[in-house]
Amino acid sequence: MSGTHADDAQLARWDPGIIKRLLSVARPFEKLWFRSEVQGLERLPSSGALLVSNHSGGYLPMDVPVFAAHFYEAFGYDRPLYTLTHDLLSNGPLAEIVARMGFIRASRSTAARALRSGGLVIVFPGGDYDCYRPTTARNIIDFAGRSGYVRSAVEAGVPIVPMVSIGGQENQLYLSRGAWLAKRLGLKQRFRAELLPLSFGFPFGFAVLPVNLPLPTKLLTRVLEPIDVVAEFGDDPDVAAVDAHIRTVMQEALDELAAERRFPVLG
Repeated sequence: MSGTHADDAQLARWDPGIIKRLLSVARPFEKLWFRSEVQGLERLPSSGALLVSNHSGGYLPMDVPVFAAHFYEAFGYDRPLYTLTHDLLSNGPLAEIVARMGFIRASRSTAARALRSGGLVIVFPGGDYDCYRPTTARNIIDFAGRSGYVRSAVEAGVPIVPMVSIGGQENQLYLSRGAWLAKRLGLKQRFRAELLPLSFGFPFGFAVLPVNLPLPTKLLTRVLEPIDVVAEFGDDPDVAAVDAHIRTVMQEALDELAAERRFPVLG
């Protein structure tokens, strides 16, 4: 199957029916346990756009379920919401259900097809590195130097919509990403894993893997103003400059959310 046909086949597996059923189960948990809130949904363009976000929550990142629940509640189930994901998830034992939920392979060709189709595509440039950041760095935007998302948006001719989330990195105490431990145990060669996070939480206390239950931390996501990269940076933009600008905009917004937050977990 050619790359184009394979990409189209991935997108065609998006199943609003199963998403609706799954969210009906997850929504009470999100709203009661995490008291989730999404601000700025009205800023989303009516055409294709790349949503760029920080990633939080360790082994149980709720960024996508929370955003999806509020997005579909506000706009219905007619417009696809896709999320770029790692090959381990898209090719794993849950590949079929994951694909039907809108998770697609994190490749530029797949992203381009989804964006040009008019869909909204979520990307977490920082990936696991961001998701397992220590609690002391919970309110820091860090993409680990990854900026390929900029080129994806430019090639597809769509705006970048930054959004920031707060609270996810408070669901337990994250001590270290554990890169040194993963390297010593050879996890990269065996499982393509470069991190083995160390945490402290309930009910197991210290954990090499973050297997503790998530605390009922309040999760808040804010959608920021769309950025037309070509209009602001030209037809052949400096990717590093665009990335720096977007991270600055996101950091300022995350600082605002942090200043408004009275207490960790409680919000």
